[in-house]
Formats: sequence, structure tokens, C-alpha cells
Amino acid sequence: MPIIEVNHVTKEYQLGQLQSMKTTAFNQWRRLTGQPIEERAPFKALDDVNFSIETGEVVGIIGHNGAGKSTLLKLLANISNPSSGSIQVKGKVAPLIEVGAGLVGDLTGRENIYLNGAILGIAKAEIKRKFDDIVAFAELEEFIDTPIKRYSSGMQVRLGFSIATSVESDILIVDEVLAVGDISFQRKSIGRMENLIKNEGKTVLIVGHNIRQLERICPRMLLLRHGRLALDGESGHVSKLFFDDSTKQSAETLLQGAQLRPTIDTEELEVRSIEVNSTRNANGISVVPLSDLVIRIKIFCHGDINNTEINIGLQNAEMIFVAKASTSTLSEPVNLGTGESTIQIIIPGISLVPGPYGIGLGLYDWARRPIWAGANLLPLSIEVSPEDAPKLPVGTLTYFPASWTITQQK
Repeated sequence: MPIIEVNHVTKEYQLGQLQSMKTTAFNQWRRLTGQPIEERAPFKALDDVNFSIETGEVVGIIGHNGAGKSTLLKLLANISNPSSGSIQVKGKVAPLIEVGAGLVGDLTGRENIYLNGAILGIAKAEIKRKFDDIVAFAELEEFIDTPIKRYSSGMQVRLGFSIATSVESDILIVDEVLAVGDISFQRKSIGRMENLIKNEGKTVLIVGHNIRQLERICPRMLLLRHGRLALDGESGHVSKLFFDDSTKQSAETLLQGAQLRPTIDTEELEVRSIEVNSTRNANGISVVPLSDLVIRIKIFCHGDINNTEINIGLQNAEMIFVAKASTSTLSEPVNLGTGESTIQIIIPGISLVPGPYGIGLGLYDWARRPIWAGANLLPLSIEVSPEDAPKLPVGTLTYFPASWTITQQK
């Protein structure tokens, strides 16, 4: 029996600025005289959405900004009502939608724990019993009797998250809370969420933009696209469709933004060309996953540069370097003499997933002073044929260059 049922749910909003008194009066006059007035078309934040969730399921909700994710959570938390359709939720809900939104600046941390706990429906006796754990998890023992208007923003969200996750409920509705605080607190937050999921068996709906993080937590995902449910299924397949959508948008950006210009240039050398062993198509330079990638770089040095460190890297559509190689790992130093040199890098069995990438290059002297550096110097597209695409594992950024041996025991 589903614990959550969403049936043909649509949520509409009226867009546009408020009208002036003059315009309002004029429109009223037109109504009274039977004349038509200009009506603004409503915006559908959600459009005929259907799904159900069983008790104990952990479901991620993903999509680009404006897809309707937060709107859906607010409907499920009964913060707002659908324009049409119905939602049935069976059990007590703990909404973690705006962490720390109910905190009052003039009150101390202690007072806010009791106030915010009451807002979330926690009995005073239960708050008292959990008080020390809430404070310890938020790491605010020294500041608990200080007005929270003197807290940093990070301290406030830590307190809000700690209070909200102390609610004893059947269903957790979570919006971006895994991004609260610094890195160490984010790890604690993920640990607490995993404990609530694995050890307490709660039903969880969680929205996030860190798709890989959600894959770790959620076996099932919903992909929203322009207010409609585009796909509901296993997290690896849903996230792949999401990344494919993102790739289509970012490939053109990478292609247009690529240029052989440095971000750092001491004019001690020139990078004259970068070439790749590949074919060219509409997406620029294209290679096949797990094939060898050969990059040749021609440079011209205006003087001798000894003990040079050369780094080559590939950055993805989010402009994050996902793979690098460096001459610093070689046993012998690299000395570049005056004049032209050719640098060849062979990457055997390139193991990045299909998508657009940009080639980055950096050259440093013996003291690791940057001499020449640039990102997205040349666009590179890793592509796979439609018939081979299903053979590649989903939910990853890279593949292991593995050798397999399977021996069956008789």
C-alpha cells in the first residue's frame, strides 16, 4: 500500500507584475461594460504529475532549475495546495525544505531549539530529551546561550538541520539539505541521513543538485523537466538521462568557448598548436571511449627551461578537471631547450564517460612557478555508437581499465 500517492497533480501560478491602480480600475470598467480584458496565461510549475511511493522507499528528485522540484516538495509537505489533482500522504511528515527558516535572530540557540522544535511538531518533553544531542551534532556547545543573530550563516544552518532531523516521523521530505555547512558538516549530514534511511527505515524524498551524491543514497529517482515527470526509475538510468540533457546544452558552450589562449603567459614560451588523433564531426574532435588518445603539442621556447613540469588535463562540461597527467611522475627531469619542441602524450584506453571535454595545459619551472597555463584550449567529444551505449555502465565518471578472469568451479 503506497504511503504517498500523487494523482494528476498540476500547480499553476499567475506570472507578471502587480497592476497599477489605474490599470486595475480600467480593467474593472471594461468588465462592467462587457469589453474583453487581457488575461495573463498561468504558468504551470507542475503539469499532470503522477507517481506513488511505498513505505521505506528512498526517492531522489532531480531536474534543472525551474523544473518544479521544490514546488512538488511543498505540495507533499502540505505547505501549498495543488491547482488540480490530488495528493494522499499517510503518516507524519518532517519537511526539511528551508533549513533554519524558522529561527528567530533575537532568541538564543537554546530558545530557538524549543521554538523551532514546537513549529516542527516535537513535544517539549521530547525536545528536552534530545536537547544535548541536537547541540552536540550542531557543534554549538559554546554558543548555545548566544542570540543566533550573532551566529555565522553556517552555524545557523547547522542548528536548523540538527533540529529538523531530530523529528520522529514516518516521511522525510528534504530539499538540498545535504549542502549545508562546510565539508566536514556535510559529511556528518550525509551520515545522519543514511542512518535515518538504513536503520530507521524512513520513507524519504530528497531533492538535490549533486546527482552523484543522490545516486549513493537513492535507489530510485524522478526526473522533472519543465514541470512534467520525464522519467521514473532506477537512479543510474534516470541520472544518465539527466546528464545527457545537460551534455547537449553544454557541448555547444564548450565548443564555442574553446580557444588556444592562455590564462597565464610569461612570454617565455609559445604554445603553437595542439592536435589529437581523432576524427572531426559536428561536435569538433571526437574519440571513442576506451580507445587510445594521443595528444601532440608544439611549443617554442625563447630560452632554456630546465626541470619543467608539464600537466595535461581534461575538464568536463562543469569546467571541473576530471583527469590529469603530469611529467612530475617521471623518473627523469624534463628539460626544454631553446627553439621548437613537440610534446606527445599517449593516454591508453581513455576511460572517461561519453560527453564533451576541454583540454587544459600547464607548464611550470623548477620552483613550480607557472610559465604558461590555459583551460579549454581544444574541445574534445568522447562519443559512443547507439548500439554500444547500453554496454557501458551508468552512474560513473570514469571506467576502470580492467582485465577480467572468470573461473567457474565444477
